[in-house]
Amino acid sequence: MKINTMKLNKISIAILVSSSIAIFASCSAGGDNPGMEYAPNMYHSFAYEPLTQEADKPNTINANGMNMRLPAEHTIARGQLDFATYNLAKTAEGYEAASSLKNPAPASVYNLAEGKRLFNINCTPCHGEDGQGNGTIVADGKFPKVPSYAERLPTINDGKAFYSIKYGRNLMGAYGTVLTPSQIWQVIHYINTYKTSTAVAAVADTTVKK
Repeated sequence: MKINTMKLNKISIAILVSSSIAIFASCSAGGDNPGMEYAPNMYHSFAYEPLTQEADKPNTINANGMNMRLPAEHTIARGQLDFATYNLAKTAEGYEAASSLKNPAPASVYNLAEGKRLFNINCTPCHGEDGQGNGTIVADGKFPKVPSYAERLPTINDGKAFYSIKYGRNLMGAYGTVLTPSQIWQVIHYINTYKTSTAVAAVADTTVKK
């Protein structure tokens, strides 16, 4: 049987060209088309949203059907030791127990300046820059008159002031999610300058390095 060599070569070339076109076409799919993948779940694993939990879709891998795992008992998250140190009950008893707290931050120029900066950001809308309790929202009639620091501070100590700022007290809201305990102590150092004077404390406005 004779084989037409020329015809066979043409067929081989046609197959080669067709294969090349198919390869180039698959490589140039572009856009969001990834082409075909074998066992795609091995490349793109199913992701669990850690802060989202659907009641009808419990997690079958982690305990209690949760996407996130609970932290180990008696452990504190990195950087949260400052918060764990002050864990007072949000009750009248907790407020009284706070009397024993002492300000661990030294009354340095840096802490006073930082306390003033934080005070101006968070406290002046109610307490005013001069500590007279006539901040902008009070002056606009949106909040009742706030006692001046000169009147209020002599009746409480640093511990109770810390409690009031962290957890809130009476009409005052809680700032424990806005200020860290260390920052609260800095603010207390600053507002203590109002105990004997209603004038703004003469604290440097410039940033002072530690």
